[in-house]
Amino acid sequence: MFSAIGIFAFAVTFVSGAPTTVPLDLLKRSETAVSAADLKSLAPYTQFARAAYCPAGISTWNCGAACQANSDFQVTLAGGDGGSIQHYFVGYSPSLKSVIVSHEGTDPLELESDLTDINLLLGDLDSTLFPGVTDVVQAHTGFRDEHAKTAAIILKEVKRLFTAKGTKSVTLVGHSLGGAIAELDSLYLKLNLPSDSSIQAVTFGTPRVGNSAFAELIDTKVVKFKRVNNDHDLIPILPGRFLGYAHPEGEIHLEGPGKGFACSGNDDATDPDCTINVVPNVFSGNILDHLGPYEGIYIGTIYC
Repeated sequence: MFSAIGIFAFAVTFVSGAPTTVPLDLLKRSETAVSAADLKSLAPYTQFARAAYCPAGISTWNCGAACQANSDFQVTLAGGDGGSIQHYFVGYSPSLKSVIVSHEGTDPLELESDLTDINLLLGDLDSTLFPGVTDVVQAHTGFRDEHAKTAAIILKEVKRLFTAKGTKSVTLVGHSLGGAIAELDSLYLKLNLPSDSSIQAVTFGTPRVGNSAFAELIDTKVVKFKRVNNDHDLIPILPGRFLGYAHPEGEIHLEGPGKGFACSGNDDATDPDCTINVVPNVFSGNILDHLGPYEGIYIGTIYC
């Protein structure tokens, strides 16, 4: 979760900058209602994102309700300290037939993580980590640098599990800052795993991670991408588009129990039930919605 300091810094920047022209390809979208069954199918991923906030029991997969909800999961790697490196875990889900990688979101008690959130600069991606990606594609430097801390060890473990479990599927999940790292992970793994690998990402309450070129690259490379936003959560509209940021496709906007909308295309304000229209600015948002409920599930350290 973002700290009050981070939200204030974002808000000041959001309302003080001059808007820029939104590329036409970001305006092509529509909304459709998501069925109750499809909303229910998000629950395992929501619980994996929730579990990342409960590191004390992760190594033995004994973290309370979040772990019980995915009881067959086999954790094989866990790390991070919640400060300089967000907690994360990797393992295999027999029921989903996929390797799972989950990253913790921001703990407001950890100042270093909060400073990561309020760093608004866009910068190039590391060509070693993201081969073939040009400097036209840029990402939030704080998120980029946080991702780099765990990229290699996660890639190594995913490759090992592909061999050990006989799978080619990996799913990246995360909430808030964890969602931003998962988004970067999805592109990183797509570029560094065998071409026939199946890459899926499901994120919750994720801020904008990169510029429009980054968003379009995600659209092209990670076709199984969902970003779930809850009601009036203001984090998904930050950092502001006038700073050059844009979301990729795949938004699912939750408006209440059993009520959600799939928003096609990228980032614009034309659809009445999509986040950027429901929350046009930070003053119309509600930070408590950042915690949930995501179809009855709350995410954060207090829900472990």
